[in-house]
Formats: sequence, C-alpha cells, structure tokens
Amino acid sequence: MNIIAFHGSPREGGNTDLLLREALKAIDPSTHRVRLFRLNLMDIRPCQNCGGCDVTGECVIKDGMEEIYREIRGADRIILASPIFFFGLTAQTKCMLDRCQVFWCEKYLLKRQIPEGLFGRKGLLLLAGGMKKEIGIECSEATAKAFFRTISVPEHTTLSYLGIDAKGAILEHPTALKDAYQAGERLASPI
Repeated sequence: MNIIAFHGSPREGGNTDLLLREALKAIDPSTHRVRLFRLNLMDIRPCQNCGGCDVTGECVIKDGMEEIYREIRGADRIILASPIFFFGLTAQTKCMLDRCQVFWCEKYLLKRQIPEGLFGRKGLLLLAGGMKKEIGIECSEATAKAFFRTISVPEHTTLSYLGIDAKGAILEHPTALKDAYQAGERLASPI
C-alpha cells in the first residue's frame, strides 16, 4: 500500500508535526511504502490560473509539484496535516492544493479519474489551531474536502484540535497523540 503525507506547517517539531509523526508511527514501513512531503522545504510556485491544464490535465509549471503529482496518482492513502492560520490551511498547504487544479481538469473536463487501486483511496486530515472557534476547522475542512474529492479520495477522517497554540502544546492534550496513532492504524488498514 502506498501512503503519502503532506506536512503543511512551516514549524518543525510543532503541534502539527507531532500529530503527523504519531500517525506515521502507526504505519509499518515493512508492509507499506510511506512518502512524506515537507511542503515548506519544497520549491512549489503558486497556481497562475493560466488555463494550461484545461486541455491536457498537465501543469505547465515545472517544479516540486511534478513529484507530488506522480505520488498522488499512485497513492492508496493520503494524509494532509496543517495548522490553522486565520481560519484556514497554511499558505504552504494551500499552494500545493491550488496546484492540484490539474486533477480537477482531468476529472471534470477530461473525464479521467485517478483509478481507485487495489485498496481504494482514503484520506486523513490533521488540524491544530490556537483559536477556540470552530470556524477555523470548518473552513479548513471545506478546503481539504474539495482537495480530497478532486484527487478521487471519496472518504477521509478529520482529527482537529483547538486551543493548541504554543509549540508542543499538543503534548498536553489528553488524547491527541493517541487519537493520531489510532487514525494512522485505521488508515493503513486495507479494509
């Protein structure tokens, strides 16, 4: 089973990073291929809305997204992890998602979907934010849902934590790391 994870936080060792590490810890690398993308360290230009992918389903920009496109096509499971900034996903995460317009064009204009594969396609969304209002989760979830739907991931689980602001604050949450580990286990299950 191929599993890819997108780390959308600019802060290494932060709350999102800790949640993602815990989810990945539950996945056995001897039976699953796991690929982690640290979006903040990648060369990914923003979508230019040029229409270049409308006819071909391929982006005209050649950068770090080329590797991501290949991995998304072959993935059985996809993890998207982001802190919540101003009620939404981080710029690093959103930049990558916007460039997935190529998959939207493929699916809706060219009528070509990513094959579901032997294990089907499932996702996991991990969110942490300092605010205490649900709107940050709602906005982030809506964006992630559009991404998952566009890349032919029909179902995903969301784990979200509010009031988690200071670096490492997630460690004080009574269930967060256990929740993330168990979500990773469930995600890696072929059923």
